[in-house]
Amino acid sequence: MNYELLCSKVIAITRLTGNFIRKEAMAFDANAIEYKGLNDLVSYVDKNAEKLLVKNLTKLIPDAGFITEEETINTKGKTYTWIIDPLDGTTNFIHGIPTYSISIALYEEDKPVIGVVYEVNRGEMFFTFKGGAAYLNNKEIRVSENANLSQSLLATGFPYYQFDKQAQYIQLFTEMMQKCHGLRRIGSAAVDLAYVACGRFDAYFEYNLNSYDVAAGAYLVQQAGGKIMNFAGGDEFLETREVLATNGKVTNEILDTIKKYF
Repeated sequence: MNYELLCSKVIAITRLTGNFIRKEAMAFDANAIEYKGLNDLVSYVDKNAEKLLVKNLTKLIPDAGFITEEETINTKGKTYTWIIDPLDGTTNFIHGIPTYSISIALYEEDKPVIGVVYEVNRGEMFFTFKGGAAYLNNKEIRVSENANLSQSLLATGFPYYQFDKQAQYIQLFTEMMQKCHGLRRIGSAAVDLAYVACGRFDAYFEYNLNSYDVAAGAYLVQQAGGKIMNFAGGDEFLETREVLATNGKVTNEILDTIKKYF
């Protein structure tokens, strides 16, 4: 498998889908939404973008499986599986806040080999592939060199359902806010991870995530020299649905703080 060539084809498909999302955003009616659950929104744009991605990605590897957010298709591949979120940041999209992304990962026998995150409105294409580095619009990127949490900018997300851990999460926020330059909540986990990969954020943490939220971004962080783990410090972040992504230099202090509350 030529991963670099395959990645270039995935990028082209991602740009095509991004063009569709941008076009729909200009005339989007916020009434055209559905609720999958409490505060869990979806629109026809999500669904149609996913169908477009599935159609074109299937042409690249016909026997590959899919794990998708909108479940327009879910099939298990023998060797390859695409893990995709067609519109990560749907709530931002619906409310006209211009930060949302397309997230695509390819797994080969349970290991990531391609990761693409496209921040649609900024036109920023983050990508990586097995045997290569991590890139932003063809320029190699690396995680930050900052080793001091007190000088770090962190990203996180807020729970929007399953509020049973809300109180302890607020306690965690309170402590972290006193230890760093600031906390940011962008509203797209894929973008948060891409920003860690390119050094804009020094770390990112969030719980109650799905594989399609983080698969591509996590691989970007790893390929850019960063660290990915769950709140216990283990590798099973997809299974536990908890993610801590860091530049590797501020890991211990953040992880020690998280463990106080989780």
